[in-house]
Amino acid sequence: MPLKPEDPACEGVVRTVRAACPHDCPDTCAMLVGVRDGVAVHLRGDPAHPTTAGALCTKVSRYLERTYHCGRVLQPLRRCGPKGSGRFEPVSWEQALDDIAARLRTLAAVDPEAIVPYSYCGTMGLVQGESMSARFFHRLGASLLDRTICSSAGGEGLSMVLGGLVGMDVEQFAHSRLIVIWGSNSVTSNLHFWSFAQQAKRNGATLVCIDPWRNDTARRCHEHLQLRPGTDAALAWALMGELVRNDWLDHDYLQRHTLGFEQLRERALQWTAERAAALCGLQAQSIRELARRLGTTRAAAIRINYGLQRVHGGGNAVRAIACLPALTGAWREPAGGLLLSSSGHFGVDVQALERPDLLGARRPRTINMSAIGDALLHPGGAGFGPRIDALVVYNSNPAAVAPDASRVIRGLRREDLFTVVLEHFRTDTADLADYILPATTQLEHLDVHKSYGHRYWLANDPAIAPVGEARPNTQIFRGLAARMGFDEPCFLETDEQIAAQALADDARNAGLDFATLRARGWGKVAAPAAVFADGGFPTPSGRCQLAFPEDLQAGRDPLPQVILPYECAETAPELAQRYPLALLSPPARNFLNSSFVNVDSLRRQEGEPTLLLHPRDAAARGIAHGDRVRCFNDRGDVLAVCRVSDDTRAGQVVMFGVWWRKLSPDGRNVNELTHQRLTDLGGGACFYDCLVEVAAAA
Repeated sequence: MPLKPEDPACEGVVRTVRAACPHDCPDTCAMLVGVRDGVAVHLRGDPAHPTTAGALCTKVSRYLERTYHCGRVLQPLRRCGPKGSGRFEPVSWEQALDDIAARLRTLAAVDPEAIVPYSYCGTMGLVQGESMSARFFHRLGASLLDRTICSSAGGEGLSMVLGGLVGMDVEQFAHSRLIVIWGSNSVTSNLHFWSFAQQAKRNGATLVCIDPWRNDTARRCHEHLQLRPGTDAALAWALMGELVRNDWLDHDYLQRHTLGFEQLRERALQWTAERAAALCGLQAQSIRELARRLGTTRAAAIRINYGLQRVHGGGNAVRAIACLPALTGAWREPAGGLLLSSSGHFGVDVQALERPDLLGARRPRTINMSAIGDALLHPGGAGFGPRIDALVVYNSNPAAVAPDASRVIRGLRREDLFTVVLEHFRTDTADLADYILPATTQLEHLDVHKSYGHRYWLANDPAIAPVGEARPNTQIFRGLAARMGFDEPCFLETDEQIAAQALADDARNAGLDFATLRARGWGKVAAPAAVFADGGFPTPSGRCQLAFPEDLQAGRDPLPQVILPYECAETAPELAQRYPLALLSPPARNFLNSSFVNVDSLRRQEGEPTLLLHPRDAAARGIAHGDRVRCFNDRGDVLAVCRVSDDTRAGQVVMFGVWWRKLSPDGRNVNELTHQRLTDLGGGACFYDCLVEVAAAA
């Protein structure tokens, strides 16, 4: 075990290594790691990087505590007791890889689709994410995974309007005169955007937050529109209606750079502020005032985040919001327009990284990761394909993060399911594995990163040697490929070679290659500040698609729809009688999804699982502030400490996630309550589309 940073034996010259934050956050910070005698002794944000500006969030500031955590898995472990018993024995890498490869080879000989990879953004790196792993599973012919758990609904909705995951340069928000923060607690989940918003605020900009609960961001904005969950599309349509009725429109921009305005205009006029206010639980005047600001303010900017799209109609909600800047011509200004994701501004060579050509003529089935509970419990046949007999998990913790957790756990507990987990720690998922393989953290491997919140490529150099026997994901999958007899040259490529392939020969990359990036640490893509001032949307026509041409040609409604949640009084009245409270489960301030939950200092700051309940709802249930409560529905129940607060709406509870189950007081977390039904677009998870009841705990 290496020395810890605070150990007095750590002496000598400190060298600085450039790194990048790997976590699923739009900020993708540039970091500087101080290393002395092979030990990382400090970590800080790069002050020269324009968006990081020297600052790291509370979570990543503790990354050394995570890297040198006493709970790190330091060698391969093999299960030696019943599933979930926590009984493992250490084995050598050779034993582990030989056995895993033999098991996978036996299954693949019958049907490789019985093998399923399960991964997401435990690292956002293009090398340790989906490169060698994707090559391995493509060559094997395993089932494909639809990675939908976070952003697929909003991504598809945005792409239908703008043509891709593109938008404003986050740095330009500093110059905006109006900033609408829609479905985002930016103070805790998008810190560096918030810094630019604060700069704009100091210069006189108005900040408006649209969110169902009064979070840290809402409290710091000039106005807060506290709408009902899942009604964002209705609000967007009412704003469009006000823009049309008051002629707060840029007719030249609409004529030259959009498609479908006449169809949209007719629909928008059907949405009055009063109609939307009744559905959204808002004041009509608040809607009219926001429309006036959007229509009369130059450099009006909208920052959408992914919270609003985690409901049944979430994809169409993003579509509707994405239409607004084109109506007012806000795209003409560098500090105007909209940002959900910037990832489409990067030229990534996905084909070179993932090598889908290794599939040949095979077309395996696709498993939606948001419905992994049902998939694991499906017996196979009837068009579904073979039963899932092997699950290889990396960069994810489905036992904690996937919806409808009780079904996920039941599936993972199957004694006939062979499960391999690549991990840093004994997570809830690792506890249910047959093999746990120790993976490296960001300080121990090489990687290259794009961002979905700014426009900078970043390089990550390994700062320290792997802790214990940990290996990078790439090395683990190389070892498996060799044992499976995969002899294609791509399985011999080094991490440096893979990183070099990540940056496509693409004008968007402004001539950057990995060697240059590695020397500088980061570099900006080529995109104008006012990205759509003259149109040029990455749609087939080059126009902003207010109406979607493919739907129009197919005779379908081409406009964004207002689709209410699966579980609400209007769509499920009988269910709402039994479970009258809408549940939101935003991230806890000190965690990032399920990462950092086991970091002691951060968990102490977070305290314990908490639930916000409106005073009116608390009084009706005889619940007082600080009481332990039970939140439940037909899918499950979970315990939490109640905070009685009007930060949440009446008829709505907020419970913060995502706790590791085994670090929760009752061994469960909020995903006991969520369901596996999918969003309207993109097949995403509906985490915020859920009805519950709350009662005092026995």
